Amino acid sequence: MMEAYVDDKDLEPGRARPIAGSFRDPSGFVFHRDGVVLRQVNQVFAEKYDAIVASGLYLELMQAGLLVPHEEVDVTLAATPNAYKVLRPAAIPFISYPYEWCPSQLREAALCTLEIQERALRRGMVLRDASAYNIQFIGGKPCFIDTLSFEPYVEGSPWVAYRQFCQHFLAPLSLSAYFGPWIIRSCRVAIDGIALEQASKLLPWQSRLNFGLMMHIHIHARSQLRNSDAARAGEDGMAKAKSVRISKHSQLAMVDSLRSCVQKQTWMPEGTEWADYYSQTNYSQDAMGAKEQLVAAMIAKVKPRTVWDVGANTGRFSELAKAAGAYTMAFDVDYGAVERHYRHRQRAGDKQVLPLVMDLTNPSPSLGWGHSERDSLAARGPADLVMALALIHHICISNNVPLARCAEYFARLCEKLIIEFVPKSDSQVRRLLASREDVFPDYHLNGFEEAFSGYFDITEKSVIPDTDRTLYLLSTRK
Repeated sequence: MMEAYVDDKDLEPGRARPIAGSFRDPSGFVFHRDGVVLRQVNQVFAEKYDAIVASGLYLELMQAGLLVPHEEVDVTLAATPNAYKVLRPAAIPFISYPYEWCPSQLREAALCTLEIQERALRRGMVLRDASAYNIQFIGGKPCFIDTLSFEPYVEGSPWVAYRQFCQHFLAPLSLSAYFGPWIIRSCRVAIDGIALEQASKLLPWQSRLNFGLMMHIHIHARSQLRNSDAARAGEDGMAKAKSVRISKHSQLAMVDSLRSCVQKQTWMPEGTEWADYYSQTNYSQDAMGAKEQLVAAMIAKVKPRTVWDVGANTGRFSELAKAAGAYTMAFDVDYGAVERHYRHRQRAGDKQVLPLVMDLTNPSPSLGWGHSERDSLAARGPADLVMALALIHHICISNNVPLARCAEYFARLCEKLIIEFVPKSDSQVRRLLASREDVFPDYHLNGFEEAFSGYFDITEKSVIPDTDRTLYLLSTRK
């Protein structure tokens, strides 16, 4: 759940500033103070907060790695006078959004949310907010980050976040299982998830033979329509709709049913364009080894804490950044590559590399109210180091982006840049130009250096042996 609106006139002058997307919940909000992220718990939530702490739920979830670790700090650090508590959560290396996840990530996030709801119920609490935006991937695993999304369970009351869970998780997962993972990208527009009525209409007829989808999508959608009709019927209709009672036992059974349904919504990548890139590349074994040595040496020279590997494919070079101790975001446009990469990292128990879906020619923009609830990719930077390997020709030639525009955008993303220039003599570029007119007169080595010199200084330059390609280490100009 995002947090309560705070008017600037209510803030302590100077150092406390709320995070722009934190304004929707009167229980509290997230803010920065002296470069540290803090969460304020407002007086209105005091009784519920104490009940959650006393139940042992926070401690259990943190020990299980399901809730972001946090500690209470001095309340004088609050941003406004109506504070009850101030919490300092553990730092999150990178904020990602559901529309940047592959199907397995969305599925694991859904299962994490259900596990939290089950544990909450068993401790006399309930998860009142099941938004996918409350999940972040920390240490390679999904983790819940909104400590104020719980409240005491009232016997007989339905799960208030049931529809939200289905819209944020089950609807996109089921649609992606039938039609492909591109449907997840639509969550960039549908900020409240995919409406169940729409999902029910889009899913094929045979989905009704799946008990979970029939119950939680199709019947649920019809129930929502009936409730809407009841609201239009006036107070009597609404009273009848709200009179439904659901026991805790039934809620736990619902969690089990949802878990079973979610686990069945899988997508298996096949022969997508870039998922098998490394097996199809024109690099010889010696050339690939030489490139890896050059990239590793450049990473060692930079000593980055954070690396963004854009065009990472299945993460061969992300592994070099990880080996150097950097927390690495591995972006790729291809769902098949990201899905395979994520599954590999999960099997290995990797805590330092986060694969994400990102199209650098159409990166995640600032979204939500006031264009500020969800940060753009650039707003989440700059990274210490960006690696753009075997990518520039796809941006410039496949997508008609001038080299100077590439240079300007990369300069916004990073402090240092390792970039590979792939000339027209390369077989991969010849393949791109085979079916189109060459309208790129400035796409050559001198043109590349001229364009990037407006934003970067060349720290190092090396021709990759046995290729026509050149590898650069560039430093952003201040």
